[in-house]
Amino acid sequence: MRKLSEIVMLCVFLTAVWAWTAAVAQGPANPTDPDARVRSFLDSRRGTWHDMNVPSSDGQVLYNIITEHKYKSALEIGTSTGHSGIWIGWALSKTGGRLITIDIDRSRHDTAVANFKEAGLIGLIDARLGDAHTIVPALSGPFDFVFSDADKDWYKNYLVAVLPRLPVGGCFVAHNVSEDLGGYSREFLQYARSLPFLETTVTGHGMSGMSVSYRRAGK
Repeated sequence: MRKLSEIVMLCVFLTAVWAWTAAVAQGPANPTDPDARVRSFLDSRRGTWHDMNVPSSDGQVLYNIITEHKYKSALEIGTSTGHSGIWIGWALSKTGGRLITIDIDRSRHDTAVANFKEAGLIGLIDARLGDAHTIVPALSGPFDFVFSDADKDWYKNYLVAVLPRLPVGGCFVAHNVSEDLGGYSREFLQYARSLPFLETTVTGHGMSGMSVSYRRAGK
């Protein structure tokens, strides 16, 4: 019985060694896979996205909206250090699209650009440093997806500026907007819902909320 037990243990040991050797020989699974690169980057930064970045759950919402509707031309107002831009860029890598993202702060802009490069998405992202108050109205567009996460009291103005460049079926998402917030949030929602060609819903509560507006037919 003792010999049998020793043989079994030896077989288990040799099987483990073989599996480890095979894994080392194969190396990382698909090291050039862009999805694997983005996932690896996001996993390595999990829990570190501060400085006005969106949480991962909201990034996933943005990704889902873009991929489900096959949006290709995106605008982000408020880059911060690039967390939302990575989710948007990742989604656009599936649809063949590109992103223009804007931030006024040099330090955040530089950090975001470095993050886009590390995630392997810099080729899909045009990161611009400057004042969105003047840059956004001057953009030619069109943009079928817009994410607004900059100065909250300017949300209505950003929507007004991009509406002529938002085609039917396009989407405008505003972060930190909810039914139970007053001030800029209430003003923005009232304006968005006053437009008969916009269909606006809200997810979440307080500062974790987001409004999602789809453009329908009509002026």
